[in-house]
Amino acid sequence: MDIRLFVNITSRAWALPILAQLDAGIAGRQAPLLAATGAGRTAFAQSMDHLITLGLMERNPGYGHPLRPEFRLTPLGKSAAKLAGDIHRIADETDRDLLRRSWTLPVLASLQTPRHFIEIKRDLSPITDRALSQSLKTMEARHWVSRQVDDRTRPPRSRYSAVSTGGLLSDVTASAVTFVQ
Repeated sequence: MDIRLFVNITSRAWALPILAQLDAGIAGRQAPLLAATGAGRTAFAQSMDHLITLGLMERNPGYGHPLRPEFRLTPLGKSAAKLAGDIHRIADETDRDLLRRSWTLPVLASLQTPRHFIEIKRDLSPITDRALSQSLKTMEARHWVSRQVDDRTRPPRSRYSAVSTGGLLSDVTASAVTFVQ
């Protein structure tokens, strides 16, 4: 999967949880998916529309009532759902709020090896300095990312590495995501 697609998927808070639930075998209808994800109706509908726009899901023709449509994964959606399911199985319930943030998973995918701030930013070209900084600080507070400062260089440079749960998530995402320059 291309990093740009991965960034697009994670830009909606409930897109990845929806894909993970479909991977787990939950029926592709609104009510079961809403119950399984815990999303609000509006955010859920926006995430479903987003997944359809990205070409990961489609309405299942000939099934469901117009007010209660049924959805199914496209071939590209099946690989994305498998990745979402793997991510969902690694993180526990208390970590799911961090996974719903836009840049958490793309940053972890970039941290397959220890990296400097500018290297991460280069991998995730649309990310702003502020968004990357906040994402790294939040993950550092959860002990998903470790920061080492090299005082021997001028100016001192920070090097970030994925650790513990962040390391596991980094391994899973980095093996599925390709970075384009």
